[in-house]
Amino acid sequence: MNFLVVIADQLSPRALPAYGNRVVKAPAVSALAESGVVFEHAYCNFPLCAPSRASFITGLLASQTGVFDNGAELAASLPTLAHRLRARGYRTALAGKMHFIGPDQLHGFEQRLTPDIYPAGLNWIPDWSLPLDQTLPWYHDMSSVFGAGIAERSLQLAYDQEVAAASLRAVHDLASTAAERPFLLIASFSQPHDPWEVPAEYWHRYEGVTIDPPRVGHIPDGDVDPHTHRVREMCGALGVEVSAGVLLNARRAHYASISWVDDQVAALVGALEDSGVRDDTAVVFMADHGEMLGERGDWYKMSFFEPSVGVPLIFNAPGAFPPHRVPQNASLLDLAPTLAELAGADATGLEGKSLAGVLRGGRSRDDAVYSEYLAEAAVAPVVMVKSGALKYIASPADPELLFDLDEDPDELVNVAADAKYTKRLDAMRETAAKRWDLPSLHGEIVESQRRRRLVADAMKVGPVPHWDLGDDNGPYVRGEDFWAPFKRFKQ
Repeated sequence: MNFLVVIADQLSPRALPAYGNRVVKAPAVSALAESGVVFEHAYCNFPLCAPSRASFITGLLASQTGVFDNGAELAASLPTLAHRLRARGYRTALAGKMHFIGPDQLHGFEQRLTPDIYPAGLNWIPDWSLPLDQTLPWYHDMSSVFGAGIAERSLQLAYDQEVAAASLRAVHDLASTAAERPFLLIASFSQPHDPWEVPAEYWHRYEGVTIDPPRVGHIPDGDVDPHTHRVREMCGALGVEVSAGVLLNARRAHYASISWVDDQVAALVGALEDSGVRDDTAVVFMADHGEMLGERGDWYKMSFFEPSVGVPLIFNAPGAFPPHRVPQNASLLDLAPTLAELAGADATGLEGKSLAGVLRGGRSRDDAVYSEYLAEAAVAPVVMVKSGALKYIASPADPELLFDLDEDPDELVNVAADAKYTKRLDAMRETAAKRWDLPSLHGEIVESQRRRRLVADAMKVGPVPHWDLGDDNGPYVRGEDFWAPFKRFKQ
C-alpha cells in the first residue's frame, strides 16, 4: 500500500463539512470522508507546529523527543515514520512544511522536494525567565485577525504553490516505480495558518454566504483560566475588542484558505487516479493542530480547548477500509504505528497505538490520549489527558481543569470540584502522574532553553551556519525579522 499524507496547518475539525460545518466549502475533503474512515475525536499531542509534527512523525511525545517548542532540535538519531517505511523498501518524499529544527532536514525522507517555510535554526526559543509582558519578535499578535482579507500574492500562497506543484510532480514520479517500491509522500501545506490573506477567487466563494459566528462568545479576561490569560497577554489580546464585523471577516478569510487547500487535495487525488495508483494508495488527511478562530474570544492555538487541540483525521482507501466513523479518542501519535503496521514495517518503541484494525472495520478502542504544552506563554508544563468524554488539564502553576464533553461540549464548566466526578478525577490524576513527572520535566525544559540560548548567541558571532534549504529571497521566513518576508510577498 502506498501512502499520501496531506497535512493542513492550523485547522480545527469544526471548520470542515465532514465534521458538521455547514458554511465551509471543501468538497474534496468531504469526498474523502464519505468514502473513508473519519475519526470524530482526534487530537494533536502538542498544540504548536514543530512539537506536534515531531510527535506524529516519531510516534513519541514532545517530553520524550525534547522538541519542547518551535526552536528545539529534532535529533537525527530518532527513528521517524520515514525511516521505518524506508527500511521496509518504501520511497519516501516530503513536500512542504515539517518545521524540522536542526541540520538534519530529511529525517528519513529520501527526497525533500521543497525547503521549509520556517527557519531550521535556533531562532524561536522561549524563555520562561522573562516576564510575560516582554514579547519576543516571533510571538503571535492580533494583526492576523485585523488584517484578514484579499491578497493576490502572499508568502503563504507562494510557498503553498511550490508545495502543490512539487507534490503533483512527485505523485507521477513515485507512481512510475510503485510496483517495485511503494511510496510515502507527505504534502504539507502552510494554509490555513494565519495570516489569512487569500486570493479574490477564494474570498468570493463566500460572497453572500452567512458566516457562522463562534459557538461561544467572548469570555472576559478576568473570567478565563490562567493559561488562557497568559496566551492572550502573549498575543497582545488582553483588553482588545474584536468587533463582530472584524471577527466574521477573519473567519471568512480562514474558510477561504481552507477552500484553497481543498482544491489541492482534489488535484492530488486526481493525480493518483491519472497515474493509475489510486486503488493502491491510502490517502490520509490531517492537521498538525487546530485553530480557536474567535471561540471564547481566543485565537490561534496553544491551548487544550477543543478547537485548538482537536484535529481532523481521515483515512481513505475504499478497497481496504470500509467507510465508517470512529467515535472513540485517537491522537496523531497513532499515525506512525498505524502506517508502519499497514506497511509491514517495524513499529517497536512507539507511544501511540495502531489504528489498522479499526480502519479495517474492527472493534474500536477507547484508550486515553495525551497532549502537552511546554512552550511560550507557559510558565510550567501544561498537560492534558482525554479519556472517554472527560478531559483533564493540569499544570503545577495552575488550578486543575476537568471538563465533561458529553454534558458540556463547549467546555464552559470546570467540574474538578464537583463531588460527582471525584473518583474519575482521581483516576485521571493517577494516569497523568504515571505519564509525567512534572517538576522534573519543568527542570529539563528550563535547562534546554538555557543551553539553546547560549548556542544561538554563539552562532551569531563570526561565520553563521545555515541549516535551511532554499535561498533567503524565496517564500520562506529566514533570519531575525519574522514579518519581513510576509511584507515582501504581500500584494
